[in-house]
Amino acid sequence: MRQATVYIDSQALQYNFNRVKQLAPNSKIVSMVKSNAYGHGVEACLAALDATDAFGVACLEEALEIRRLGYNQPITLIEGVFSEDEMSHVLEQKLECIVHHTQQVEWLIRHKAAYNALGLKVWVKLNSGMNRLGFKLAEIIEVIQRLKTEGFTCVLTMHFANADVDHPLNDQQIEQFLQVKQACAPILASCCNSAAIYKYPELQFDFVRPGIMLYGASPFADKNVHDLDLKPVMTFTAEIIALNQIHSGECVGYGSSYAATCPSTIAIVSIGYGDGYPRAYTRQNFVAIGQQLVPVVGRVSMDMMAIDVTNVTAELGTQVELWGQRRLVDDVATANGTIGYELLCRLSKRPLRKMI
Repeated sequence: MRQATVYIDSQALQYNFNRVKQLAPNSKIVSMVKSNAYGHGVEACLAALDATDAFGVACLEEALEIRRLGYNQPITLIEGVFSEDEMSHVLEQKLECIVHHTQQVEWLIRHKAAYNALGLKVWVKLNSGMNRLGFKLAEIIEVIQRLKTEGFTCVLTMHFANADVDHPLNDQQIEQFLQVKQACAPILASCCNSAAIYKYPELQFDFVRPGIMLYGASPFADKNVHDLDLKPVMTFTAEIIALNQIHSGECVGYGSSYAATCPSTIAIVSIGYGDGYPRAYTRQNFVAIGQQLVPVVGRVSMDMMAIDVTNVTAELGTQVELWGQRRLVDDVATANGTIGYELLCRLSKRPLRKMI
């Protein structure tokens, strides 16, 4: 059997959740489990996150899956409903909505009696500069005041565009958020994602919304998970299925883009872009065998890749860590010119998944 395997460490996930509690002791935690728990498998992860105050998802389908699995915590639809027809499911399953445009507000008000009777909060999104979703500063105060008049309990929320770096837009976003919060007081508030939980403890307010940090990847380009006292949750492995001895000048893989500069031992690993492992790299990439990093050579194929094991002990069946404990997913992502979030989320269903 092909041994491409994704291991999910539930204890590491619980550890990272407890790190959020340490960092934001006075806030409730909305654990983000959208996109199949960032590619980790939502069913596998929910039990480890059972102590969370609430879950955050992108759409109704993700919320319904959580309810089918038997979890009763509040769930926030972070993009809100996409049509008024979805409001029946919202009420039936006791889901909380973000509103970010006027039509959503109207749909909600038409169902205010049932929504408010269930004690559900409505999250009102401020577009403070990211320009994705939300009401601009000039209109959001009126929206919140109207919702309050209709009997809703509101949560003011926004999303940082640059919480992971020092950027002048951060100050603008914070200023706008605090201005609205003061104008609409009293009101619940939430603006901290993973990066902001670390960077802006003074802005943690009533709810924090950790995502990538729960899964043991870093929201910062200049800090790894060890710097943040987090533990990788996913370890992605495969096995060596062939060993080739090649001479100096011989090539490896499609396009013959790699040529050996000396006699080399090349191992073929049972993994490729068909499994979600990235194909193209802007800089040298590595995998780990034991505690040693070894280079990826040639182009990654759909089902296989080549690594240079000339200087390590390797044989048929040797396990190779593609990312996880020794080779961090964020380092693979950097070599690929992307971010760890993308690599985790785009894994295919082909690798076997195991809880450890």
